[in-house]
Amino acid sequence: MRLHPSTLACLPSDVARPRYDREALRPGIVHLGLGSFARAHLAAATEAALHASGDLRWGIVGVSLRTSDTRDALAPQAGLYTLALRERAGDGTPHETLRVIGAVTQLLVAPEDPAAVLAKIACSDTRIVSLSVTEQGYHRDSASGALRTDDADIAHDLAHPTTPRSALGFIVHGLRRRLQRGLRPLSLLSCDRVPDNGRTLRRLVLEFAEHVDPALHAWILASCTFPNSMLNRVVLRGSDADRTRVRERLGLEDSGTVFAEPLVDWAIEDRFAAGRPAWDEAGARFVEQAEALVRV
Repeated sequence: MRLHPSTLACLPSDVARPRYDREALRPGIVHLGLGSFARAHLAAATEAALHASGDLRWGIVGVSLRTSDTRDALAPQAGLYTLALRERAGDGTPHETLRVIGAVTQLLVAPEDPAAVLAKIACSDTRIVSLSVTEQGYHRDSASGALRTDDADIAHDLAHPTTPRSALGFIVHGLRRRLQRGLRPLSLLSCDRVPDNGRTLRRLVLEFAEHVDPALHAWILASCTFPNSMLNRVVLRGSDADRTRVRERLGLEDSGTVFAEPLVDWAIEDRFAAGRPAWDEAGARFVEQAEALVRV
């Protein structure tokens, strides 16, 4: 059998699992780039917040910007996957804690259905758009830090607002739809190891928006927030033997297991335009200024 909501009751008692009503989750976060790091960090922190607060407005819509691998692994499991936290006890004995994460409610593949991604960003339930796309995904000039409008993806997205390719294209064109619909502004949260990641993202989004619509640029500038953040968690590359061990402990097949070390450090500027999950219940530190924390 495979990990699935219908098989959660089959899990051993020492495997943590969602204790909230997943069917009541609202999709409050759209995350661009749902790789292993995001699932080991953002989704795991959101899972802890859901349990601690009972606030079910923070389900995650995960978006893959390039390939369908993550969707193909997790969709048959209704978004469920196992986070395996590995550490060593004081005597050097290895120890592994398993937790099934249920915060991911939907999985999209942007190249297959860009309209669905734009619709989720422009959905009234959405309050945060977060991203972990690596530094390359910001399409900025290495010398000036400015948006590279000559980049092939950015040039395409400026010319084709209904079928963007880049994270920036989806963000800006999705925000434009929100503005047109009269919806609330969002928080745009970078989870990438980019210097001053929130301010960097803000600059690039505003530069892109300026090419699209002056009114959109003004609305983003006045209303949307871009908190800086610093985060650190070691995500491990699991081996076939690791996955076999997890499968045997679960008694179920899991195609999406993520391996990480338990230690996590996440500092975030507490500037959110439409609320946030209780990530502090998951160990996050909310701070006034995070410039020094995010320099790499």
